[in-house]
Amino acid sequence: MSQAQHPETSAPAQDDNQLIAERREKLKALREAQQRGEGVAFPNDFKPADKAEDLLMRYGETTGEALEAQPVRTSIGGRMMLKRVMGKASFATLQDASGRIQVYISRDAVGEDVYGAFKHWDLGDILGVEGTLMRTRTGELTIQASRIRLITKSLRPLPDKFHGIHDQELKYRQRYVDLITDEATRKRFVIRSKALASIRDFMVGHGFLEVETPMLHPIPGGANARPFKTHHNALDQEMFLRIAPELYLKRLLVGGFDRVFEINRNFRNEGISVRHNPEFTMMEFYAAYWNYQDLMDFNEQLIRHVVRQVRGDGPLTYQGQAVDVQSPFERLTIRDAIRKYTDAGDQVDDPAWLVGQLRKLGLTEEKHQLAGRSLPGLQVLYFEEKVEDKLWNPTFIMDHPTEISPLARANDSHPEVTERFELYITGREFGNAFSELNDAEDQAARFQAQASAKDGGDEEAMYYDADYIRALEYGMPPAGGCGIGIDRLMMLLTDSPSIRDVILFPALRRES
Repeated sequence: MSQAQHPETSAPAQDDNQLIAERREKLKALREAQQRGEGVAFPNDFKPADKAEDLLMRYGETTGEALEAQPVRTSIGGRMMLKRVMGKASFATLQDASGRIQVYISRDAVGEDVYGAFKHWDLGDILGVEGTLMRTRTGELTIQASRIRLITKSLRPLPDKFHGIHDQELKYRQRYVDLITDEATRKRFVIRSKALASIRDFMVGHGFLEVETPMLHPIPGGANARPFKTHHNALDQEMFLRIAPELYLKRLLVGGFDRVFEINRNFRNEGISVRHNPEFTMMEFYAAYWNYQDLMDFNEQLIRHVVRQVRGDGPLTYQGQAVDVQSPFERLTIRDAIRKYTDAGDQVDDPAWLVGQLRKLGLTEEKHQLAGRSLPGLQVLYFEEKVEDKLWNPTFIMDHPTEISPLARANDSHPEVTERFELYITGREFGNAFSELNDAEDQAARFQAQASAKDGGDEEAMYYDADYIRALEYGMPPAGGCGIGIDRLMMLLTDSPSIRDVILFPALRRES
């Protein structure tokens, strides 16, 4: 165990309010010293030259003798996470954005006054250190400080030095403290950033243009979902937060761009769960002259690319179970998936049997209008109840009913279903895609049916978007479009059980 791994010697735990009061008194003293011309309470002139991780990588194998023979000067800034005060010398551990490194502070090197001040600095304070690299008796790479400064006074004590925050909701609510104390949390969001960068590189490398479309919509569209409403004062009109960018992205296909994508924030006024957050990130992309078969091929390539970039070529696991992204993704119709994963057999084609089974599962006529649904509509309800959670390895589920796919192109041979698929991994939906409907008159009729459903009480039904119909009337080439849930993909890549684990600031009830 190195010197910096020992806990700070202190009195028994005190009430946080008392500790905060003591820290505020220390800050008050710093302000008073500033008024006397003795330093600055919150200096902003320190410029660290190095990062902890870079030093450890560059000099991790350098011997102490070599460091003495050719001194390596360095400076870093970071938060003091550990501290061990001794007589004429002390150890501290600083944490910056890259990691942690130990610092050795001696009274002879930094001076009596600074050393005396250091002994009263608190864990959580942000320090600036200049010095040379050395190795301790235990062989740990350490900065021997020649100068050390208090850069920012921390007024609140950190949680337990070695265990961080235990309350999961508190981790989400005070993410800033979670990031300070939990290295796994920091790594998770570094992975998220790298994954998004790899997605962008992949899309641009395949000829897609990244675009930005509005987040405030006069008419919500592109998905069946309840929107958040707001009011635009200057325009004096009701507006909606975006539930999907789809209709604007397809307007760009009309305008002549043939491949576009957007990594976008969407907002849906719906429930919160381990899979759902009302504000979430998706990527939607559209390609002229593609159909849903092309989209399946492309999704396979994209998912494998991101997994390889972030997790390497080794096996991928999620919550202790292997996930095979290297083999070809299975492709099943809803009907075939039911036959494969349940004992329905030929009864999958019997509407009366399906209605009976759905009622046994708790679905009701009042909420689900079972009697009025087509056979494909009943099959998709049964699939959702009995099959979804069994689709662990990547699987494309195809042929979704036309009645619930108002923006998708109907299958020419079987118009009761569309050229649409959903991608499932680990028992949850990761993506939704289809050959786009570019028949303006058909689209207008489907919008009208959606508007009638909304008038009948369906709050998730779409509005009639006359401007989008006008755009289609100018002519949109045949195209394929896809939306991928970025947050759910990040759950897979970081082995996280909840969507809140991969969103820096998830939605929470306001503190009372």
